[in-house]
Amino acid sequence: MSTPRDTKICSAAEAVAQIASGRTLVCGGFVGAAHPESLTSALEKRFLDTGEPRGLTLVYAAGQGDGVKRGLNHLAHTGLLKRVIGGHWGLCPSLGAMANDGLIEAYNFPQGVICQLLRDIAADRPGCITHIGLGTFIDPEQGGGRLNRRTTEPLVERIDLNGRAWLWYKAMPIHVGLVRATAADPFGNLVMDDEAIIGEVLPIAQAAHNNGGTVIAQVKRLLDRPVSPQRVSVPGILVDRIVVADPVDHDQTFAESYNAGYCQPVPTTQAFHATAEPMAFGPRRIIASRACDELKPNAIANLGIGMPEGIARIAAERGLLEHVTLTVESGPIGGMPAGGLSFGAALHPQAIIDQPSQFDFYDGRGLDFAALGAAQIDRHGNVNVSRFGNRMPGVGGFVNISQTARRLVFCGTFTAGGVSIAYDGHALRIIKEGREHKFVERVEQVSFSAERSRQIGQEVLYVTERAVFQLTDDGLELLELAPGVDYDRDVRPHMAFEPIVRNVRLMPGQSFES
Repeated sequence: MSTPRDTKICSAAEAVAQIASGRTLVCGGFVGAAHPESLTSALEKRFLDTGEPRGLTLVYAAGQGDGVKRGLNHLAHTGLLKRVIGGHWGLCPSLGAMANDGLIEAYNFPQGVICQLLRDIAADRPGCITHIGLGTFIDPEQGGGRLNRRTTEPLVERIDLNGRAWLWYKAMPIHVGLVRATAADPFGNLVMDDEAIIGEVLPIAQAAHNNGGTVIAQVKRLLDRPVSPQRVSVPGILVDRIVVADPVDHDQTFAESYNAGYCQPVPTTQAFHATAEPMAFGPRRIIASRACDELKPNAIANLGIGMPEGIARIAAERGLLEHVTLTVESGPIGGMPAGGLSFGAALHPQAIIDQPSQFDFYDGRGLDFAALGAAQIDRHGNVNVSRFGNRMPGVGGFVNISQTARRLVFCGTFTAGGVSIAYDGHALRIIKEGREHKFVERVEQVSFSAERSRQIGQEVLYVTERAVFQLTDDGLELLELAPGVDYDRDVRPHMAFEPIVRNVRLMPGQSFES
């Protein structure tokens, strides 16, 4: 007996053959979680074989890639893309190279804004009006998020409402939506049961459908019976084509084929303490340990990718995970956030909500604490994580999180590129200095605006392995030094400016325990 789903089932090649030149395409996913790898690789193959489609506009919220060839790297071909509007570019170096070479128009907007903008597009609103991005390089007063000279159209505008400044990210038509789910039931309803995240699958589908476009869904399997209505993430009425993917193209993340813990709660949080693998001693452990000191009981927190990931492991070692709630911008609430190419997932979360709703919570200042990376810091306390010369990782969710968390800790080694240390139980010694200075006179791009931070009353620390700074109304102030570290020998010579120095104390001893 045929079902409403049967006429929608096709191969990946047949599905992407419907994508016409000049269309605007949105792709869902977070690193590798919920990314429709079968569809993006099929689209690449079609273009390489036929030269079609051409001149696409690609829109995506979270970065999707493995830093080499998977994910949105499949689409990085001259002629295939005309414009890219993305949240995080670092995992798609091929796209970044095209932007740097001026081969495409390129925009970098906050991840949360993009996935929320999709809801506004679906609802036929003029766009997303938000405070997120004010004072940063995304603000039209600082470039409007445009990444090269070829990119000229202003897609974000500063407006005034009731005497307050806002940013208006303008709506655009969406013609094709690429999404991924675990399964499709006989009605074509999509469920996300085995996925590590829900992401923004529903806004993508609604935006494409309401613009008269096409929604293509990649699934792992087909179900024989209808699912409970409460389990449906995307109703079948929004789905035009369904592709059953080869298992190799449907790994749960780009690091793991499947981890049941990403979809299941744990009976007791003591299990995290019992299974946590201790961090090896070194700069990362020192930084994570000192930053973890700022994680207060009952806090709702977000930990960024990279250096801040270690805070979860320190919290687990200390048995703190039962007293705080860690969240990930992709949607998991509770549990232990995963790292590396599984970033976006969480081990044994309490709940998983959709990504736009998670950013609603963040944007409204629901986070008590956030720890994020920092590549450049200037005398005013501004931070750059988005661009350094030809390196262009982009901001991802950094702007949403850094502009709203009540207490904020930036984490990073004092210098970059090969710093080496030793600790004898009493004093820290710098064995080898990093090749690059991170404390600069002026950051190349303002990813975090210290001025705006002071306006909303954030508490901000900058934690390194040898020194801790805080943001004040007068600029960056040195707060702590590691035992054995000499300011005139180990700190000041490696900064492009002199911080405020008043009452400097020692970093806590537990920061150096292994």
